[in-house]
Amino acid sequence: MHHVEALESRLAPLYARLAAHPLYLSFETVEDLQLFMQTHVFAVWDFMSLLKSLQRALTCVDVPWTPSAFPESRRLVNEIVLGEESDLYEGRALSHFELYRLAMQQCGASTVAIDAFLRGIADGESWETSIADCGASPAARAFVGETFRVIATGETHRIAAAFTFGREDLIPDMFRGFIRDQNERLSGRLATFRWYLDRHIEVDGDEHGPMALRMIAELCGDDPVKWQQAGDAAAAAVEARIALWDGILASLRETPAPAPVY
Repeated sequence: MHHVEALESRLAPLYARLAAHPLYLSFETVEDLQLFMQTHVFAVWDFMSLLKSLQRALTCVDVPWTPSAFPESRRLVNEIVLGEESDLYEGRALSHFELYRLAMQQCGASTVAIDAFLRGIADGESWETSIADCGASPAARAFVGETFRVIATGETHRIAAAFTFGREDLIPDMFRGFIRDQNERLSGRLATFRWYLDRHIEVDGDEHGPMALRMIAELCGDDPVKWQQAGDAAAAAVEARIALWDGILASLRETPAPAPVY
């Protein structure tokens, strides 16, 4: 796993920038959180597109079925899909995207843009057309664009690296404390969002994170070119997350907070 360790060392400065981002110090009201969620939900959505790209590449979804060439990775990606697409929350199966949207509704964040985006896709529009027309923020549009640029390469090791390292949510204690305090003040209306954050910390650290590292190791093997390309994709993904945070921070500073939607 020395290749993984080298890649993680390369990403360490970017992770430090992400963890210390001033966005986390900028939340003062629930309206700030609503504005954050209205952009961040697009990152939650396109995470599933990365994951589904991996599932299509590493497993067989065709009929007649044939076994794929990556026995370890196909098991890992199917386990991750199960948790991300059909987790259990209060006794019912929900994807983490659906859970996040539920959390938005409970705290009063508008789902107008993300709902319009998904309707456009369901109606047959390209993601490019739908995201341009739905009212998504510039930061959300840029972030989704970077994700689909990686997907368009069709190179599984690059996609796996962006998936594994680009979506590492380093959630500072100060942000979790803000959510806890606001949840108490709002009589539990952030309970689902708190569960979402805690669940991601749990599964990313104990389950999905280690699985994804093993998947990258199998896909790259001992090929130094693939490891370099994986590192490039991972770094670009983390930089895209930093840019997303920059965009949300700018909107918090420049745009009046939206009126709560209850």
